[in-house]
Amino acid sequence: MKKIYLDVCTFCRPFDDQNYLRIRMETDAYYLIMDRIQKKQYELIISPVHHSEVNSINDLYEKYQLLALFEKYSKMPKINLPEAKNRTIELNRKKFGLADAAHISFAEQSADVFISCDDKLIKKCRKESLKIKVYNHIEFCMEEEIK
Repeated sequence: MKKIYLDVCTFCRPFDDQNYLRIRMETDAYYLIMDRIQKKQYELIISPVHHSEVNSINDLYEKYQLLALFEKYSKMPKINLPEAKNRTIELNRKKFGLADAAHISFAEQSADVFISCDDKLIKKCRKESLKIKVYNHIEFCMEEEIK
């Protein structure tokens, strides 16, 4: 089963302004991915970084919806924390934001793909030699032929 690591911005897409076509399309792709996770066709991987970021969300409805989703559908695998910390520092030195670096570090150790809607982050990831494939939601759905 393919292990999927979604960036927090991906989880938050349904809460963004749906009047923009791109956001609507990414939201639809997110729901297609989540449907496959709920059907146990993919495994949803999260890390402590997810909880940290989601707990800082001001909108209580959004925060509790995401935390409930994590509890019901995700898995937080055991990882090598010293290795994750060193990799986070290495990526941070390469101009990745600290949270992004931590997400990538955890994802490299525990997942097959990393999915984000942050164009700058995706572009930066693709310039690096990462141990994981990086997609946005729509690309992933197209690659996996999710309909």
